[in-house]
Amino acid sequence: MTFPGVFGTPSPAFGSRRNFLKQAGNGMGSLALAGLLSQEGRLSAATPSSLNPLAPHPGHFPGTAKSVIWLFMNGGPSQVDTWDYKPELEKRDGKELAGFDQTTGFFAGQGGPLMKSPFKFAQHGESGAWVSEIFPQMAKHVDKMAFVYSCWTDSNNHSPALFRINTGFARQGSPCVGAWVTYGLGSESQNLPSFVVMYDTLGRGIPKGHAQNWGAGYLPSIFQGTALKPQGDPIENLNRSREMTEPQQRSQLDLLARLNRVHLEQHAAESELAARIESFELAYRMQMAAPEALDLSKESAETQKLYGLDNPKCTHFSKQCLIARRMVERGVRFVQIYSGGMENERSWDGHANIGANHTGFAQETDQPIAALLTDLAERGMLDETLVIWGGEFGRLPLVQKGGTGRDHNPHAFTCWFAGGGIKGGTQYGETDEIGHKALIDRVSVNDIHATILHTLGLNHEKLTYRYNGRDFRLTDVSGRVVKEILKTS
Repeated sequence: MTFPGVFGTPSPAFGSRRNFLKQAGNGMGSLALAGLLSQEGRLSAATPSSLNPLAPHPGHFPGTAKSVIWLFMNGGPSQVDTWDYKPELEKRDGKELAGFDQTTGFFAGQGGPLMKSPFKFAQHGESGAWVSEIFPQMAKHVDKMAFVYSCWTDSNNHSPALFRINTGFARQGSPCVGAWVTYGLGSESQNLPSFVVMYDTLGRGIPKGHAQNWGAGYLPSIFQGTALKPQGDPIENLNRSREMTEPQQRSQLDLLARLNRVHLEQHAAESELAARIESFELAYRMQMAAPEALDLSKESAETQKLYGLDNPKCTHFSKQCLIARRMVERGVRFVQIYSGGMENERSWDGHANIGANHTGFAQETDQPIAALLTDLAERGMLDETLVIWGGEFGRLPLVQKGGTGRDHNPHAFTCWFAGGGIKGGTQYGETDEIGHKALIDRVSVNDIHATILHTLGLNHEKLTYRYNGRDFRLTDVSGRVVKEILKTS
């Protein structure tokens, strides 16, 4: 086969066009390899026809946020031990909860009597928000936060609950929030991935469901998250092969682009090729941009100390929060950071001892998150960056038999939002007097997602993708924007 104006008969090493693409991908960035070139190196036929599917484009209306940093407390932090203060729980400590459904938690039949929080609470800021003593630094920022105490979900198991909060569906295979956002808006960065994920670097595992929590599902795979490796090079294959010079790589990419453009002219309907061209170009540009973005030595000693890079209890999470700010600063659209590993005591999943568990993870996250809010505000970035804190579900106000911990609770959990058009100092929704169930102004996972999209200028009912003969959306057939926590509706 020959391509007029490009080259003659291909070398045997590139006996087919697909083989050429595979060869040309060696030594390039993970987005090109693991994202766009998933499986056999092909996108679905539904790939956008734009030369660059990640190019920034407007939403349905002007948004109040340009980017999102989602601080995900993996494992399910306890609402009654963090933000949702319940004096009645103290009064009823040790008493049985009449009519309690023993199938509520993950461990059926293991619900004991009510247990007060082992932590003291105090009011902070002009808003008077109650905060557990385990968050002394974040407590200083409550007037920037909008607390939603009445969140609920429909699963008491980690994997489906993680899928639910990340994708809107309790089953695997659906696009996550970050994928929907980048599909809807593209990226402000020309040299970095549009969607970045960071997870535990201390060897405690990956959240249940692994990469499906940041996957693109049925959306074109270019919209999936790029996960930074916890050890070694954060992005695999980022560096150019030692056997290849920069001019050689540039020539290779130019040849590939010409090859693809000729094919596009002859087969205009195969729109995935345009996105493939851009993926290789992005991988090339990342070789310079990504190392610089990840180089924390560029930050001042004052900034490094602010985040706690010198604090061994939180250094790992401090680095991730600082990287998140640097990524957003450079135009990355969506960053998600997971605190904690797989489950049980490796995460916020405090079944055995809620006091020890939450104290440990609070010490890992409190200073870095507070620093992130301070840093964003001082740089004038908080107003256009939506920051979210929360987990996949809450925990029961009861003690789990055999210890001093708490089992899973899908009926109530707390999230807070800051920046990006959020009305700071807001407290919305209520649980019952012991923090067992969301009671007033209940907020579903669909509502959370609708609100996130709204801050970015996306109408959750109009952001759709046709798959298998029907239009899908992140919020499925429900969801409302929680306008009460927004500066403007």
